[in-house]
Amino acid sequence: GHNGVYKMSDEMEGLVEASNNIAIVNLKDGNTQIDCLTRSSVEESKTEVANQLKDAFENEGYKVEFSGSYPGWSPNSNSAILSVMEDLYESIFDKKADVVACHAGLECGILGTNYPDMDMISFGPTIKGDHSPDERANIASAQKFWKYLLEILKNIPVKA
Repeated sequence: GHNGVYKMSDEMEGLVEASNNIAIVNLKDGNTQIDCLTRSSVEESKTEVANQLKDAFENEGYKVEFSGSYPGWSPNSNSAILSVMEDLYESIFDKKADVVACHAGLECGILGTNYPDMDMISFGPTIKGDHSPDERANIASAQKFWKYLLEILKNIPVKA
């Protein structure tokens, strides 16, 4: 199976839409187990990558099982809550917010599966070394994030 980027986003330049990571290869008692992490912001793309991997591994005689899928989530650049939060950020910190998209598994995918009409964004402090023994949060950005979160909760508009 291919390790790395399968497809770039048609919506956002430079953003990976679908990828696969050959995460663990375990050789034990003459058996091989290969664990892959396939992710995408678009469910159809993730399914397409998974099916390509399934075909490739089954063609080599491997048994393929899928488990622990993390649902995709595509950010909405026209989100009403994003606009509110950008305005609030600028009023608090006197500068424009850095709005970026990332290729990662986010809780928004899980929430969006259960609440497909929910308007949501993901935001947080600066984190380095994600998902590694060296993972750490920038303390100053965590403090800034906390201040911002408290203001958001005070100012979030009520939906009619």
